[in-house]
Amino acid sequence: MFTKIGEISEGIPLVTPDTQCGVVNSLFKQDPKLEGVAIADKDGHPQLLMRSRFYQQIGTQYGYNLYMGRPVRLVIHTQPLVVDYDEAITDVSIQAMNRSNEELYDGVLVTREGQLHGAVSIRNLLLAVADLRAEMAIFLNPLTGLPGNRIIDDRLNQSVGQECFSVLYIDLDHFKTYNDSYGFKLGDQLIQATAGLLRKHFAEDFLGHIGGDDFIAILNHHDFEPRCRQVIGEFEKLKQLFYNEEDWNNQYVMGEARNGDYVQMPLTSISIAVVTNRFGSFKHMDEIVDNATRIKKVCKAHPGSVSYADSRLESFRP
Repeated sequence: MFTKIGEISEGIPLVTPDTQCGVVNSLFKQDPKLEGVAIADKDGHPQLLMRSRFYQQIGTQYGYNLYMGRPVRLVIHTQPLVVDYDEAITDVSIQAMNRSNEELYDGVLVTREGQLHGAVSIRNLLLAVADLRAEMAIFLNPLTGLPGNRIIDDRLNQSVGQECFSVLYIDLDHFKTYNDSYGFKLGDQLIQATAGLLRKHFAEDFLGHIGGDDFIAILNHHDFEPRCRQVIGEFEKLKQLFYNEEDWNNQYVMGEARNGDYVQMPLTSISIAVVTNRFGSFKHMDEIVDNATRIKKVCKAHPGSVSYADSRLESFRP
């Protein structure tokens, strides 16, 4: 999957500013698919001349006779979009689409280590963006649009090598009971609302959706406690919107327990199991997952929304 703009760039003819327009005209006639030529100015900054602009200039009543024997610098675009080889395709597409209508369909020049590397047509740029989005969609959770397990695993493997990290495993308690009582449609809406809440608090961090009611956030620091408090506090307010008045006032719903009995079941709460490398390092992501699984069991043993961190099992409540 191509992600860098340089990976989709193609060669483009390079001429000097003093090259006669007649020579450029010959280049365009020799290759009907050629959309533009690049011009290297004396300072090494590449300029661009699109086929359409060239023929607009010489297509006037006296344009052909006026320009054919004169230098191409008279008709070039002096401020084309020039990007580095390593820039992201999606970022370049945004820059390209933010140009004026006159420049919207001009190609993009690509440099590498200060030298002209090639060019990308707007058609190829948009096709690459579409391919990239389709490819990424495979790895995103369809309900929330958050990164799914493949991307999560990659990020966890990266975390093992970081000097400082905090991994937060976040899930909803008694969510099955909620689904049984209120239906899958409202259950999906509760998951989406939870994802929206987490997006707000982990906007600068990695946030993934493992599946169902399980999420993960990866921070490159150990200052996770304020986030835990905020998420728990806001979730306790958010969940009220998903219960009817009777169940909310009772603070329970009737549901089926594991032994099959129909009993009072707690309202949905949120648990956050935190694994960090504050007290020791990890050699593999599986060690992080194992620690998180153990800490999650401790969270589940305590009623209500709660967060526990590391082997010391520090708890944080709103």
